[in-house]
Amino acid sequence: MSILVSAILLIRNILELLVIVSVILSYFMDRYHPVRRWVDAIVDPMLNPIRRVVPLIGMLDISPIILIVLIRIISNLIIKLL
Repeated sequence: MSILVSAILLIRNILELLVIVSVILSYFMDRYHPVRRWVDAIVDPMLNPIRRVVPLIGMLDISPIILIVLIRIISNLIIKLL
């Protein structure tokens, strides 16, 4: 059981890191750079539904913050169900 919990926590940490990297790369790297395209290919499918529901606050996109919170909530629920 602890191996499964460790795997869930590892996946959670990797997803959160990818979201943070995606935000940072969006400021400094061209959209068509291979690294950014790879990260966006993983993160954007999770962010797009949130972006459809949550509007921009001025020029601030808070969808990555909401995604990180959702990742934590879902991973904690899965761990508690185990």
